[in-house]
Amino acid sequence: MFNTYRTFHGEICEVKFIQPGSWIRLTDPSMEECQDVAERYEIDIADVRAALDEEESSRIELEDGYILILVDIPAEEEGSVSTRKNFTTIPLGIILTEDCIITVCTEETPILQHFIRNRVKEFSTKKRMRFVYQILFYTATTYQSRLRMVDRRRRAIEENVGDNTENVDLVDLHNLESTLVYFATSLRANGVVLDRLTRYKRLEQYPEDTELLDDVIIENKQAIEMTAIYRDIINGTRELMSSVINNRLNNVMKYLTSITLVMAIPTIISGIYGMNVDGNWMPLSTTPYGFGIICLIIAAACVVTLFVLWKKRML
Repeated sequence: MFNTYRTFHGEICEVKFIQPGSWIRLTDPSMEECQDVAERYEIDIADVRAALDEEESSRIELEDGYILILVDIPAEEEGSVSTRKNFTTIPLGIILTEDCIITVCTEETPILQHFIRNRVKEFSTKKRMRFVYQILFYTATTYQSRLRMVDRRRRAIEENVGDNTENVDLVDLHNLESTLVYFATSLRANGVVLDRLTRYKRLEQYPEDTELLDDVIIENKQAIEMTAIYRDIINGTRELMSSVINNRLNNVMKYLTSITLVMAIPTIISGIYGMNVDGNWMPLSTTPYGFGIICLIIAAACVVTLFVLWKKRML
């Protein structure tokens, strides 16, 4: 999808024709759209389509006539087992030419929707570097927002540990742990890009743009710290769930062992009396009501065994 925007008096509007100072937004573009943009601005087609490869790493490249900035942004994906949506990261390509800025992404992202819906203050498509820094700023804050959502889901799983832990909870916890791995890797790579932006003198920057870049670096570092903290907490939650599951298994095995021990008493006695030997030698075999007496003895032995097991907290 190909869209062109331009700001007029602080308001962004979609325009039909590309003008100097425009923002060209490519969302899951076709090969023809990529070729059209590449030919119009003399950009390598591989750089235009770099963001369409999910395995592309974050980087910044200074070419003749344009600058390519590739960063990872958070995105949502459908879970294969759990009904909840999982988080992952996808590349976002930002290409700076002499008179416009081009963004390339495989899907709609709320980061760019902030600009389209006029939710960003002091936003202008003509101020290219400030636009780039604003995109990176909202990328870092979006990471933080998604991290808080991950922590809320982790707390919800932790609250159910004491009641009834289901398989879907284990799957959700694994997905959250995978999300934090993706986030940590992407945030570190984005941090390298931000560090290079501070050192490239070729990039035209104004004092207020430099301050905004410093804010972006701070927010990105904070997101990295949040990721590390939440990973440690999730590891603790995983260990807690493993301990609870093992404890429940031990309790089940303890109950089964106790029941087996109690049931062994009548089994042993009935087995002895069921042997094919002379009845005169079996105790109570000739006594009136012998069968009833034996049953009472078995019941008494079972009750005594149950009492002993209860005192030892085996039941």
